[in-house]
Amino acid sequence: MASSVLRDARRIVVKVGSSLVTNEGRGLDEVAIGEWSRQLAALVRGEGGAPREVIMVSSGAVAEGMKRLGWATRPGELHELQAAAAVGQMGLAQMYETKLREQAMGSAQVLLTHADLADRERYLNARSTLLTLLRLGVVPVINENDTVVTDEIKFGDNDTLGALVANLVEAEALVILTDQKGLYTADPRRDSKAQFVHEAQAGDPALELMAGGAGSGIGKGGMITKIIAARRAAGSGASTVIAWGREPDVLLRLAQGEAIGTLLVAQTQKTQARKQWMVDHLQLRGSVTVDAGAAAKLRGEGKSLLPIGMVAVEGDFVRGDVIAVRDAGGTEIARGLANYASAEARLLCRKSSSEFERLLGYSAEPEMVHRDNMVLTGG
Repeated sequence: MASSVLRDARRIVVKVGSSLVTNEGRGLDEVAIGEWSRQLAALVRGEGGAPREVIMVSSGAVAEGMKRLGWATRPGELHELQAAAAVGQMGLAQMYETKLREQAMGSAQVLLTHADLADRERYLNARSTLLTLLRLGVVPVINENDTVVTDEIKFGDNDTLGALVANLVEAEALVILTDQKGLYTADPRRDSKAQFVHEAQAGDPALELMAGGAGSGIGKGGMITKIIAARRAAGSGASTVIAWGREPDVLLRLAQGEAIGTLLVAQTQKTQARKQWMVDHLQLRGSVTVDAGAAAKLRGEGKSLLPIGMVAVEGDFVRGDVIAVRDAGGTEIARGLANYASAEARLLCRKSSSEFERLLGYSAEPEMVHRDNMVLTGG
């Protein structure tokens, strides 16, 4: 199992912590960021294997801001943390852009909050942006938008955000690079009998007991936040590797199937997890009725739903809401995330994408529901 999880993954989210990015708070580690950028670029280009899609979730904005402001300890006041994040984000983004450009690789800065991924419309917008960047061969560098969040800035050190991004883009793997080799059964600094955990099941309650409390004073994460992040990532079928960020060629070796760090295996397959999420956990906001041709394409070919195949719209919903897709007899055949609000959808019924801009004043996705955001439910 260990050798195949990363080797077979085609979409990977990499999260790196503050202590690594800022060399324990001494300032952005140019050499380390350059090394990770080199490896990310090699993965995107498919050097030594198939091309991968990779996203970097990087901590370090607050720590870099502290260094630039001359602060030796992490402040307790929220507004000071946000100020540090604003200062540090400038240098963090510039460093990644420079190092990825040296590898002839495009980069993009994306700032997210947990609220962005809890709101259906913003979730769909973020997903569409990230998938477009990946399709263009660009490496998105994501950080939490620490200048505007409140409670999120106090915990997690982006471990949770890394898991949420893995859920968002349906990544097969989450790699958490940290200043530790991986997970031990106890703190090896205090317990000489502590044993290294090479592989376990993500979500196993015993892991949280092993993980202990928070980590360094530079970042606010610890092994416990990584264990919880792995459990969250497993919800959408992504397995997690926790490994030492300074291990030579760690990303490339993992992608080649080498067992490094601790592997926490997701027990749920990606397609099963997505279907369960769509079918069981989201309330329907409305529905669209499709003609026989569209119904056949959905049922038999797994196609996206195009507005030209829609004949009626029911309910009051907004972009990102979950809606049902019904055939002419009223039988539900699928459900998914709407790319257009109900009022817009009514205008688009029986229309081709070439008419969207004239009807709406803008042109976005050509699909009413993209196949990646839809599951068949019967009929």
